[in-house]
Amino acid sequence: MNLKFGIRIPNVVLPRYFPMYKKLDYNVLVDYAIESELLGYDSIWVNDHLIFGSGILECWTTLSSLVPITEKVRLGTLVLCNNFRLPSVVAKMAATLDYISNGRLEFGIGAGWNEEEHKAYGIPFPNPVERVERLREAIEIIKRMWTERTPCYNGRYYRIEGAVCEPKPLQNPHPPITIGGAGEKLMMKLIAQHADRCNFAHRSPDEYSHKLSVLKVACTKVGRDFGEIEKSWWGRVIISKDEKEVKKQIKTLYKSQSRESPFKEWTEKVKANSIVGTPEECVEKLRKYIKLGVTYFILRFGDAPSKNGLRLFAEEVIPKL
Repeated sequence: MNLKFGIRIPNVVLPRYFPMYKKLDYNVLVDYAIESELLGYDSIWVNDHLIFGSGILECWTTLSSLVPITEKVRLGTLVLCNNFRLPSVVAKMAATLDYISNGRLEFGIGAGWNEEEHKAYGIPFPNPVERVERLREAIEIIKRMWTERTPCYNGRYYRIEGAVCEPKPLQNPHPPITIGGAGEKLMMKLIAQHADRCNFAHRSPDEYSHKLSVLKVACTKVGRDFGEIEKSWWGRVIISKDEKEVKKQIKTLYKSQSRESPFKEWTEKVKANSIVGTPEECVEKLRKYIKLGVTYFILRFGDAPSKNGLRLFAEEVIPKL
């Protein structure tokens, strides 16, 4: 089994994501990205929001800036909000990034969920059914522009007429498409139809198993081989050889956000849907996901911008898997 590990780099100041990261600093982000590559991680990922936390760097601009200062690590969007840009423009932007990075783009996209930032930026925020349908049309357009010479498409929401996209992405037939989302009524069908990789975030092994069972049914309905879709998990890692340090990080995270539930109850939930503990405990937890078929892990370390967890995981967890 070929396991892969990606890193969510800090492009946002948001306590529930990075409780130790207090001030946005591009140099810190660059240092974290370079260290991830040097440690042998497969990819680095940036999320796509306009208003998020107390400061966030725009996704495409940030990834583009990392192209010339990295060499092998793959560059991922986790995930693009389809509503922010026309799919034809996204196709061109993505093709360009893949081209200038020598084929290193990981293309993640989703339907969008944050209504507040849509309203703030004057971007329409349709109902869930329309957002998913827009995403479906967008992915069809993007695929055509990546693979056809003069593609045309006439959908309900989007239209292109001979939308030439040159140069094409270097990856053949196109950069892998990760679809973010776990809605069981609408998204699972879309994932079954179009995803090269599914991504279920912050799910315990039991929750992840349930989502896979729903996806498997959706694949059967649309005639897709369930095994063709790579399974990925993304979420929090709190790791240290020192159990006191693990507890300290958990307490810091708890204090950094609205605490509607008691500490003990909240901690159990975090431990259930995250990778938490000593290296040995992290290996044990990861094996539960691997047993379900997960082969790609995208990780967000709780001690960032410190690189202690990043290093410890690379040195003492990955080799044991």
